[in-house]
Amino acid sequence: MTISKHCSFELPTWVGPFVDNWQESLVTISQRMQLAVALSEENVRQQTGGPFGAVVVNEETGQLVSVGVNMVTKVGLSMAHAEIVALSLAQVAVEEWDLSQSGALQLVTSCEPCAMCFGAVPWSGVKSLICGARKKDAEAAGFDEGDKPDHWVRSLQRRGIVVQCSVLKAEAAAVLAHYGENGGAIYNADHGHGKR
Repeated sequence: MTISKHCSFELPTWVGPFVDNWQESLVTISQRMQLAVALSEENVRQQTGGPFGAVVVNEETGQLVSVGVNMVTKVGLSMAHAEIVALSLAQVAVEEWDLSQSGALQLVTSCEPCAMCFGAVPWSGVKSLICGARKKDAEAAGFDEGDKPDHWVRSLQRRGIVVQCSVLKAEAAAVLAHYGENGGAIYNADHGHGKR
């Protein structure tokens, strides 16, 4: 038996030019969410993964640190969610596993985190979390978001992480709905409570 010594992934080739051509500044939370939602939508259009996008920015300056798109089906890794990808690439970019050591960094994600990504938020060191669509929007598209505390926002706030939900919710939820209605791959639909 040979044990693999590497596990890595690269963003789809379209992501770099897409972000480079992004005209909006990232000063406001809405502008940051526009980019996260646009990434989720383009990821579906390019057929490189699920309908989720995320960005990590400096919450004070709006400087972009990293981006992520869902790549579960593309790379065959169940953990390749947009948030995990964005946080991992941010840690590589700043050369620090604890993002709190690089200033006040913010995770902006097109949908509130699933159970796995919720767990990653406090360990990453981000100071704030901004979410677009909600759990029920992802579940309406067919995704199993897993179990997390009912009061997950308060749980993060107790750890000093500022949370704001439903930013551009309608736009973010529309990407999920379009994906589900058009037969996009719904991974893990039979886990937990099954496909909804």
